Amino acid sequence: MTTIETSRPAAARQYAGLSLRSWRMVGIAALLAAACVLPFSLSSYHLFQATQVLVYAMVLLGLNVLTGFNGQISLGHGAFYAIGAYTAAILLDKTGVPYWATIPVAGLVCLVAGFLFGRPALRLEGHYLALATFALAVATPQILKYKHLEPWTGGVQGIIISKPDAPAGLPLDGDQWLYFFCLIWTVPLFVVGWNLLRGRTGRAMVAIRDHPMAAATMGIDTALYKSLTFGVSAMYTGIAGALGALVAQFVSPDSFGFFLSISFLVGIVVGGIASISGAVFGAIFIEFVPNIADQISKAAPWAIYGIFLIAFMYLMPMGVAGVVRFAAARFARLASERRAG
Repeated sequence: MTTIETSRPAAARQYAGLSLRSWRMVGIAALLAAACVLPFSLSSYHLFQATQVLVYAMVLLGLNVLTGFNGQISLGHGAFYAIGAYTAAILLDKTGVPYWATIPVAGLVCLVAGFLFGRPALRLEGHYLALATFALAVATPQILKYKHLEPWTGGVQGIIISKPDAPAGLPLDGDQWLYFFCLIWTVPLFVVGWNLLRGRTGRAMVAIRDHPMAAATMGIDTALYKSLTFGVSAMYTGIAGALGALVAQFVSPDSFGFFLSISFLVGIVVGGIASISGAVFGAIFIEFVPNIADQISKAAPWAIYGIFLIAFMYLMPMGVAGVVRFAAARFARLASERRAG
């Protein structure tokens, strides 16, 4: 009798873990199914917003890799978003390459740019690094307006991009195809991010974030890992920027002001720091909450936005993903106790 009673909590914990994993897989499958059905039930404008959510989710995942998992605070990811967008726009405008080929090129360009920026930034920590990246975000729009770059960037006028058509044989209009094209990039990038962060590389990133001296003592090359993390984060953002340029069909320097970088940081905090799923929740916040605030008050929309932000931080200090994770774990525990009892 004692043996049965002693083993019951362990069995309950094991069942809770299996149940939680099962519910997570069911939730992911349901989310993907809903994502595939979504474009056939939305208007063009709301489909545009849904596509923007996918684009922003990629940015926030890349920023969370850098800030949430590696501890490097960046206020300049709007600059990498701009680099990715302009890489795609210039290639389409000047070379005529297929639109799908511009996406990996933009990611590669931003990977190199992020790595090169991350090397000298290794000497900076905390708010010093944040200020350095903030300077990058402030300077980028002005650089794009520089007169000697106007033949390429279009200066203040920007570059207009034609909306790509759906491949022949697919019964989709342009907006629906853009949505699915972004989804085709979003899902693999999230899978790669999940595997990266759950593996040895992810553990090294977290170790550097939590105990940099101990990580170096254990043989982790902190300089290399921090630079590569910056590069990978910029690559995610650059891919999103190229996709965002296709979705908006236009790029201009004023579209990439420093407030864009602040919005990305807000997104990872609201969604959940060091959370993969938090990137999706944060993307929904930064896409829809400003519009909701504008509908509530035309006179002071940013005041309403600030109230929403304060409410989220007060009610969900661990982010939306933290609340969802806590609720799912509690539900699985209650279910296991019922089964075990």
